[in-house]
Amino acid sequence: MQTSLYLGHVMHRRLGAVPYRFRYPVFSLLLDIDRLEATAAKSRLLQLDRFGLVSFHRVDHGPRDGSDLRCWAEKVLAQAGVDLQGGLIQLLCFPRVLGYGFAPLSLWYCRRTDGSLRAVIAEVRNTFGEHHNYVLHAAGREMTWPVHARASKCFHVSPLLGMNCDYRFRLAEPGAELNIVIRQSEDGEPRLIASQTGQALPLNDLGLLRALIRTPLLPFKIMAAIHWNAVKIWLRGARFHKKPTPPLHEVS
Repeated sequence: MQTSLYLGHVMHRRLGAVPYRFRYPVFSLLLDIDRLEATAAKSRLLQLDRFGLVSFHRVDHGPRDGSDLRCWAEKVLAQAGVDLQGGLIQLLCFPRVLGYGFAPLSLWYCRRTDGSLRAVIAEVRNTFGEHHNYVLHAAGREMTWPVHARASKCFHVSPLLGMNCDYRFRLAEPGAELNIVIRQSEDGEPRLIASQTGQALPLNDLGLLRALIRTPLLPFKIMAAIHWNAVKIWLRGARFHKKPTPPLHEVS
């Protein structure tokens, strides 16, 4: 499936001295970045680069200036020694709803023309309006599903977790089901398990209507859930970390 709609949940489970767990419903889009116009043209509910009930805006991703997403992705991948030779790039993301959007994590699945996966770009945003990209790859070689990858944390996300952390990704191939798991360790100790799961539906008006009925005001609820649960974790005694200076480079 080159395009799809996923209905599912996001779950965060905090480990250590202040254990905590929360879960909330979400829906996300899997898009072929070369067929954005064609995908939007098939739906009256999905708008491209303009206000709508549900919309996707190029300016929310990649270079953040509305320019061509493939050009940006290929440039980022080239710096990591990855050549897709014009292959498929799919972007898994949360859309805007009523003009507002917030996507803590978006994933770019980058394949060669033979269908083999060569890289995943993990695009991370925080609530301070900043973003960073972690490029997961095998030095240009084929990556097998499920993807197992590791990245050192260099970008501030939560004031309740420090920076001396690393991420371990387990990413199943998006198909009839979606299964994403990220484990975060701090100073070698497990601190957080975050997951996103879902079931695929056709990306059409019926699917979008079902998603909106199930999860209205999606990005507003994501932002509210992040802050509300952060307050509860802090009140339970979690240590507060000051926000550090962002990394000089947007890609690592």
